[in-house]
Amino acid sequence: MNQSVLKTLEYPKIISMLRDMATSAMGKEMAEKLLPSNDFDEVSERISQTEEACNILVNAEPPFGGIHDIRSLLKKTKLGIVIEVASLLDVLNTMYAMRNLKKFFKELEMDSPQFKQWAKNIEILGQLEREIDNIVDEHGSMRDSASVELMRIRREMKSSQRRIKTSIDSILKNPDYQKYFQDNIVTIRDDRYVIPIKQEYRQHFAGVVHDQSSSGSTLFIEPMAIVDLNNDIKQLAIDEKREIERILAVISEKIGKQAEILLSNCEIMAQIDFAFAKAKLARKMHATKPELNDEGIIKLFKARHPLLDRNKVVPIDIKIGEGYRTLLITGPNTGGKTVSMKTLGLLVLMTQAGCFIPVQSGSEISIYQNVYADIGDEQSIEQSLSTFSAHMTNIVYILNNIEREDLLLIDEVGSGTDPEEGAALAMAILERLMQIGATVMATTHYNELKTFAYSTEGIENASVEFDIKTLRPTYRLLIGIPGASNAFSISRRLGLSDSLIIRAQQLIKADHAQFENVLNTLESEKLLYEQKNADIAERQQRIEKLEKQLADMKQEMARKKEQTLRKTKEQCATLLRRTRRESEEIIKELKAQFNDFGSKKRQEVIDEARHKLSRRLDKVNQPGDDPNKPGEAVDIKTIVVGDIIYVNKLRQKGTVIEINGKDLTVQLGSLKMNVKAKDCSFVSHAVKVKEKPGKKAGGFSMIAKVSQISPEVDIRGMMVDEAIDVVSKYLDDAVIAGLSRVLIIHGKGTGALRKGIQEYLKHHRNVLSYTLGDMDEGGSGVTAVKLK
Repeated sequence: MNQSVLKTLEYPKIISMLRDMATSAMGKEMAEKLLPSNDFDEVSERISQTEEACNILVNAEPPFGGIHDIRSLLKKTKLGIVIEVASLLDVLNTMYAMRNLKKFFKELEMDSPQFKQWAKNIEILGQLEREIDNIVDEHGSMRDSASVELMRIRREMKSSQRRIKTSIDSILKNPDYQKYFQDNIVTIRDDRYVIPIKQEYRQHFAGVVHDQSSSGSTLFIEPMAIVDLNNDIKQLAIDEKREIERILAVISEKIGKQAEILLSNCEIMAQIDFAFAKAKLARKMHATKPELNDEGIIKLFKARHPLLDRNKVVPIDIKIGEGYRTLLITGPNTGGKTVSMKTLGLLVLMTQAGCFIPVQSGSEISIYQNVYADIGDEQSIEQSLSTFSAHMTNIVYILNNIEREDLLLIDEVGSGTDPEEGAALAMAILERLMQIGATVMATTHYNELKTFAYSTEGIENASVEFDIKTLRPTYRLLIGIPGASNAFSISRRLGLSDSLIIRAQQLIKADHAQFENVLNTLESEKLLYEQKNADIAERQQRIEKLEKQLADMKQEMARKKEQTLRKTKEQCATLLRRTRRESEEIIKELKAQFNDFGSKKRQEVIDEARHKLSRRLDKVNQPGDDPNKPGEAVDIKTIVVGDIIYVNKLRQKGTVIEINGKDLTVQLGSLKMNVKAKDCSFVSHAVKVKEKPGKKAGGFSMIAKVSQISPEVDIRGMMVDEAIDVVSKYLDDAVIAGLSRVLIIHGKGTGALRKGIQEYLKHHRNVLSYTLGDMDEGGSGVTAVKLK
């Protein structure tokens, strides 16, 4: 990317803001070196990293504290150079930061594959970290416990210092020496403890002179009593220095062996810091992620120049690439055109650098191979070039290098020379750029170019809206409408006499005046259409909202329907189970009574049971029947005790057990209650019970009957236990129905089901014999059973 273009579009200012967002020195260095990329995959990866960092910043910020630039220190240790104690603290704090960052992303609950992979690659050197921690303290000083020898040396030094202090205190407090002292203090000269003694008493105070005052009246004397102690401390200091150097040499060597790992960790931390710097910049700018393409399509909504105050700048919409790749902005020189052009250029550069841009969510931007710009006054006094010459020199360079995948921004194309010639040159240049297929945004004053844009395919007019009343641009970019110069209107508002304006209008060409009127009309119509479009969009939103509500209602109705069907099925299943139990009880009672009846009477009892069971099953199997559906209103004249009614309010059936005028006492399961007859619906009359001859009323009765039973039962696919249960009930029903031979269809399969069923049939009380079915009945897949 051309550096002059970056400077023209003020890209370095964005880099400066980004650098300030980074925490570490290496992160700031990465920000300073950031350049836009023209590789689509690389830009996508950069944007993805920024997006992950933005998502994390919503809830938490990684711990970047304590990171130092230790690259030079690590390089020294690799060369065998011993580093200082204070440098050890920088290494230790940076290793702490490595551990904290790795822990942060390991414990991060949200999905962040890129950062978690980076953090995973950070290698923690725990042993080295502990060794450094044992050597240096938080103030950058070497600990006494760095080695056993260093601890011994420092302990002896403290002991010697205490003895010196005791000895000096006794000297200072000795009344015989008081007149010798210039000051009753202790000071240090040449790392030795001395006492200031007056010059005249030099011969009376035994000791070694180390210094004297500038006036010569005071001598700094080391008392003889502490000379040996000072010598001891001097020797211990030498030993201490030697031990410190040894410790630093050892630990520097260990750091040097791990320098490559530490350098790799530092680079990872810098990458993380740099990515979060982009996220912090996006948060500061209220920027969003743009959708990327490499087709030259730009759709920026509510775009703001990132270097302008977001509370003052007017957002603009920019669209290029669909139907036209050249956008020509015309109109008066109010500043709005250039800002619009720079906004587009800078947002493209930011995107290709991997940054979010200050646009509305859903905006789309293209990745360009190169960005060219010819903006501003390029006049050079040193080169003796005019504005036009400098402008054309730049254009020539661009035309020789630009390709289809590039973006070009031209300010005042063809300006700086005769208007007629300049307009012709501008049209020729734009035609060549359109032939190349590059994406172009250009500004101009020339009316001829407005007409050119109207009549040429692939180029679109645009203008910056201007308020005649306030004589200020609104800075709204209007695509599809060329800008009028508004020179007469502006001059009139500024106080130019009407006579001069009228004369100017007479002198101007009629077609130009007419064209200006057309432009003003178009602008008014554009505003009207925008208002209508806004109304349509608002109605569309209301329609979409209503459609969503309708869809939700349909979904809710479907859910309720499914719930009702499920409940009904459950109720039917319950009723079937109850009917089955009653049938089994009838069968049981019938069997108990068979011995008391003759064959004719026995058949009558069986027929009666069949009739009642059939009526019950018909009621259960009636299509569409709702067991809780109420019938006609209760007629108090016809209702009798034992009738079944439906209590409307409770949605429950019950049996009438007592009638009191218009009130009924109803049995609802185990509950008795009084209800009004008008609040109930009639369901069915009580079932009349036949009394058996010779039995009292209320004795054995048939409450259900067997329906026409099938001569075969299909148990294929069942487990043996389940099949036996089904066959047992079926055989009982078959006996009651008077069948003498039935078929059990169990299929062939592995034969396990057939063996289990036949084993069961051996011991069944009602089975006379059984064999495999005939060929036309199913052969070995069927067992034929003869009943007693």
